[in-house]
Amino acid sequence: MTAKKAGYNEAMAEIENILEKIENEELGVDELAEKVKRVSTLLKFCKDKLTKTNEQVEQILREMED
Repeated sequence: MTAKKAGYNEAMAEIENILEKIENEELGVDELAEKVKRVSTLLKFCKDKLTKTNEQVEQILREMED
């Protein structure tokens, strides 16, 4: 699953899954850097999605006031 093809909920679920594996020390050293990079990519995707959604909601609210 790539971040751009996934939805927000799917990205968050993947982040939570990776964090759980890190917390439970289920990842080896070789895999850790790769997973941290993946979480970083997913967090950026989620942040961008939230920003765009916020802008859309604000636009709708402004239109309702007119």
